[in-house]
Amino acid sequence: MAILLEQLLNGLTIGSFYALIALGYSMVYGVMKLINFAHGDLFALGSYMGYTLLVWSAGAISQRFGLWGGMAAALLFSFFAVGCVGVLMERIAYRPVQKSGRLPLVVSALGASIFIENLIMAIWGPRYQAYPASVVPVHTISLGFFHITVMQLFILILSFVLMLILYFIVQKTTFGAAIRATALDREMATILGIDVGKITLFIFFLGPALGGMAGVMNGMYYRQISFVMGWNYGLKAFTATILGGIGNIPAAMLGGLLLGLIEMLGAAYISSAWKDVFTFLILIIILIFRPTGLIGEKIAEKV
Repeated sequence: MAILLEQLLNGLTIGSFYALIALGYSMVYGVMKLINFAHGDLFALGSYMGYTLLVWSAGAISQRFGLWGGMAAALLFSFFAVGCVGVLMERIAYRPVQKSGRLPLVVSALGASIFIENLIMAIWGPRYQAYPASVVPVHTISLGFFHITVMQLFILILSFVLMLILYFIVQKTTFGAAIRATALDREMATILGIDVGKITLFIFFLGPALGGMAGVMNGMYYRQISFVMGWNYGLKAFTATILGGIGNIPAAMLGGLLLGLIEMLGAAYISSAWKDVFTFLILIIILIFRPTGLIGEKIAEKV
C-alpha cells in the first residue's frame, strides 16, 4: 500500500508538469487551431531561466530573501520572461503567416521549436545543468508509512492553485467568456466586437508563462536539466492534451494528471524502461477509439 500511495503521489507530481504544459497547447489550439510545437521548448527555456536566476546569482537571492523567497523569485522571473518570449514568438513566427493557412503555421512552429532549442544550447551549453540542493528544500514529511517531500507538496499545491485560477478566469469572468467565444467562432467573436488580437496575445503570454513555471518546478524536482528536455515533455503534454480533449482547458488538466499516473504506475509495476512506450500507446489508442479525447474537444455548433 505504501508503494502504491507513493507512486500515485509521484504520478500526480509528474502529471502536474504535463497538465501545466498541456494548458498552453489547449489554449493556443482553441483560439488559433494551431499545435504550437515550440511550446515544449518554452518549458525548457523556463527551466533555464530559473536556473540562471538561482545559480548564476551565486545564491545571493536565496541568501537575501530566504529559501522560499529565492524559489518565488525564480518562478516569477520565469513566468514573466517566458510569457514575453511567447508574445514575441506570436508576433514574429505566427502572425505574419496566420492568413496563409495551417501548413505555414505548423512549419513556422517547428522552426520556432528548433530555434529555441538551439538558442538554449548556444547560451547555456550542450551539457546537463543542475539545480544545487542549497536553493531548493530537501526535507521529507513522514505520515506513518507514507512519505512526501516538501518539494512534492509545494509543486502539487502550486500547480493545482494555478490550474484553479486559470479555470476561474476562463469559466467565471467576462474576459474568460470572450476567450471561449473566440475559441468557438473567431469570426463571429470579431463581429461582436471582441478584440481577438488581445485574446491571442493573452493566451500566448499565459500559456508559455505557465509552461515556464512548470520548467522551474521540474528543475527543482529533478535537479538536472537539458536543452533537449523540451521535446520529450512537449510530446507528453501534447499526448495529455489529446487524452483529455484538445481545446478544452479542464480536459487538458485531467489529461496531464492521468498521463502522469499511468506513466508512474506502469513504470512501477511493469518496467521503467517502457515508460515512454506507455505514452505513445495511449496516444495511439485514444486516436483510434476516442479521437476527441475523454471529455471531448470544444467545437462550435453551426446553426
